[in-house]
Amino acid sequence: MDSRAEQQQYNPYRVFPRAEWAKLRHDMPMTLAANEIAALRSMHDRLDLVEVEEIYLPLSRLLSIYVASMQRLFVAQRQFLGIHDRKVPYIIGVAGSVAVGKSTTARVLQALLARWSPRPKVELVTTDGFLFPNAVLERRGLMQKKGFPESYDLPVLLSFLSDIKAGRAPVRAPVYSHLTYDIVPHNWIEVSQPDILIVEGVNVLQTGPLPRDGRAVPVVSDFFDFSVYLDAEEPVLRDWYVTRFLALRDSAFQDPRSYFNRYALLSDDEAIATAIAIWERTNRANLEDNILPTRPRANLILKKGADHVVEQVALRRL
Repeated sequence: MDSRAEQQQYNPYRVFPRAEWAKLRHDMPMTLAANEIAALRSMHDRLDLVEVEEIYLPLSRLLSIYVASMQRLFVAQRQFLGIHDRKVPYIIGVAGSVAVGKSTTARVLQALLARWSPRPKVELVTTDGFLFPNAVLERRGLMQKKGFPESYDLPVLLSFLSDIKAGRAPVRAPVYSHLTYDIVPHNWIEVSQPDILIVEGVNVLQTGPLPRDGRAVPVVSDFFDFSVYLDAEEPVLRDWYVTRFLALRDSAFQDPRSYFNRYALLSDDEAIATAIAIWERTNRANLEDNILPTRPRANLILKKGADHVVEQVALRRL
């Protein structure tokens, strides 16, 4: 084989260093104030005005182009078919490991997209609410695999997304409490015909086994119009997880209602050892077996460095 063949293998992504990507903002206006940006940031993430300007404003501009194009295509298809469907929301998936900063990215995108003109209705849902209740996970021996694909009530999640895409209203999603580490019984959030829906979760880009008979087997990402994967090296992710665990030990874990209250009195050394053990047993295993293999399915990959700053952006070619 020609030695050049391996070097010239097709790359489905266009890769942009940070500085090059930042130039693609063009005239996209900054619509968030510094205090608003601070409110969107999770406890251990680094998010400031510069990060929004150089990473998220170009992404907002790109999404405005994609959404407008999809809307034109939808109108053309309706005219072709002679139908009058209700509006179909544009759905964006945000995926990546535990502790990588998915929640911050999802909230920033929601805030920026909601300030486009005219003001679209932008909703955000996390897949945590579609986890099985702890009682079910305990019964099935899955508590140590919480966040793995098998720990989600997939039929309920798929039904939710199908109803959203069909334009039904309102559509209910279960509520998850990070304090009690469980589904909140008889609690729901309602999503009613958004223009844009952001769906955030570790395994939203998961696929399933293909059936031999060729029948349709839906997966969550079938409902996405665009997807973002937050990426970082595994040792970096582990460090971020440990840092977050220590911060929670000194804050949320102190609450007697917290599922993790038993960790509140750990010393620094004990807390670090506990966090690393949880990371290795659950989060690293989930990353390597389930999350990282879905990275090539994303439309856009944001690669972070150890300081939480996005260093590189990869955009899937059309």
